[in-house]
Amino acid sequence: MPLGPPTTTSRQGELNNWDLVAAINGKEKYLTDADAGTAVPPPSSSPSSSSPQSSSTSAFCPISPSSRHIVERQSRMLNFRVEYRQRTVELVIEDNSTIRGIKDLLQTELGIPASKMQLKGWKSGDVSDSTVLRTLHLPKNNSLYVLTPDIAPTASTSQNSALQESLNQNFLLIVSHREAQRDYNLNFPGSRTIQEVKRNISDLTNIPVRHQQWEGWPASASDDSMTLALSGISYPCHHLSVCRRSSPANAQEPTEECADVHMISDSEGDEYEDATEFGVDDSEMFGMSSSGCRKSPMMPENSENEAEALLHFTAEFSSRYGESHPMFFIGSLEAASQEAFYGKARDRKLLAIYLHNDDSVLSNVFCSQMMCTDSIVSYLSQNFITWAWDVTKETNKARLLTMCTRHFGSVVTQTIRTYKTDQFPLLLIVMGKRTSNEVLNVIQGNTTVDELMMRLMGAMEIFTAQQQEDIKDEDEREARETVKREQDEAYRLSLEADRKKREAQEREEAEQVRLEQMRKEQEEEKEAIRLSLEQALPAEPNGDPGEQISKLRIRTPSGEFLERRFLGSCKLQVLFDFVASKGYPFDGFKLLTTFPRRNITQLDPGSTLLEAKLFPQETLFLEAKE
Repeated sequence: MPLGPPTTTSRQGELNNWDLVAAINGKEKYLTDADAGTAVPPPSSSPSSSSPQSSSTSAFCPISPSSRHIVERQSRMLNFRVEYRQRTVELVIEDNSTIRGIKDLLQTELGIPASKMQLKGWKSGDVSDSTVLRTLHLPKNNSLYVLTPDIAPTASTSQNSALQESLNQNFLLIVSHREAQRDYNLNFPGSRTIQEVKRNISDLTNIPVRHQQWEGWPASASDDSMTLALSGISYPCHHLSVCRRSSPANAQEPTEECADVHMISDSEGDEYEDATEFGVDDSEMFGMSSSGCRKSPMMPENSENEAEALLHFTAEFSSRYGESHPMFFIGSLEAASQEAFYGKARDRKLLAIYLHNDDSVLSNVFCSQMMCTDSIVSYLSQNFITWAWDVTKETNKARLLTMCTRHFGSVVTQTIRTYKTDQFPLLLIVMGKRTSNEVLNVIQGNTTVDELMMRLMGAMEIFTAQQQEDIKDEDEREARETVKREQDEAYRLSLEADRKKREAQEREEAEQVRLEQMRKEQEEEKEAIRLSLEQALPAEPNGDPGEQISKLRIRTPSGEFLERRFLGSCKLQVLFDFVASKGYPFDGFKLLTTFPRRNITQLDPGSTLLEAKLFPQETLFLEAKE
């Protein structure tokens, strides 16, 4: 009988913390191949217990079904990773368990009746609940998944999944600005609120949120704090339109065009102040025109696109005063500020804001005799970013004040407000600083070319001094960052080299462990086969009278001799098994006679020693197969 129990029970597994090697060592059994799982019983104490020799032609399976020494299987622990919807369950179970055993464990973990489960992922096809895991010849690690077609997902799960998916989607809003006759294609995530969309539209159209009048929002979008995903808009594209809400006061007093124009507050960027809140009368601030409407204004009234307005201004300026004039920046005031202030220190320039007013008698003289002078044009082009705006119309001036408040703060706006119409045109020289932008100089229209050049050069001296400090600081910062980058790169390379070295060492150690494990398993397998063959050999005859006994002497490759007596009627297979039990398996060695030289291993294993002419005695030798 075997020295220990044939299987490892669940109790023993718990005592050994589910360590298979510890459990087997604790039972002091012969180790077997991990995949085959066979435990070899020790030799019988009585020779009579040996079973009759099988006539099988295999050198490795000589044990007959009728043998009393039954080859038993050692229990294996199998790992299962089971996925069910959004959950993953890890299980460890013996291979002598059934499919139903797995379902019972999953029922405890998932709270789903075992009868409702369908386990999928078996490589051997469909299985039943009574199927024993051992019969499926599974590897140690397995992956399965559970289907429950009779159990529908809960409503809350579906709703939460749909809501999360909607919040992650991008919505394309096509917003038509009816007054400007322009469409904006805007992409927003579903998590963005309606209020945030309206604030973005305010930046694009200069229409304050409280003055926006919308069409196209669904009836369900009743609260501006609602996200786009919950507002009911169409996915992936939704059309809207916006315009400025009409005011009864504007309808009655059309001359007060700037009454509905608002400035950005210093405290909040998305709230606006009325122009009248600065304490200056509108008529004084803007200066009403007394010359009537011009057929071709420098800039269209209520122009929504700043770049288009500047293109029109440049074309009209060239038409009036000739092509030799400063190169005006085409784009928004914000873009001009970015170009002038926020590049590298060596590339920064002063920003010259030219404000034109056709109602001033100084405009024509200033433009034709100073702004178009070659020396002024050259100096501005080399050292300044020149941006222009026409403040003749009240609405255009109000919009300029809004832009200046937004980008430079209320100080610049107040500076512009203090000048009356007859003091225009103005040339504001603005220098970008670390904390805020500073107006270095305001040049009025009643000046001369020499005075204009001197004031421009004076502003450049201040700017150059500041620029040199900025360049020095920037060079020092870049030098520090370069050193830091080099140090970081060297450190990263060092870490990468250490990581690769460590990984190579770990791979080498793992490979050595794997090879050693394979070697041990092969040796254990060979030893198990050898013991099995040794136990299956018939007893050596005693030489009783009347028995035909053949005495064989076998020389091994190491020079040693193996001697044994066999019955003459014994099969060659028994001789082969005897040699294999001594460590010379049939597939690795051949058995030869001395003279004449014959290869015995090529003969029929079912023939007897007498038929093979190995009687009454013979000397053989073993030779490794090539």
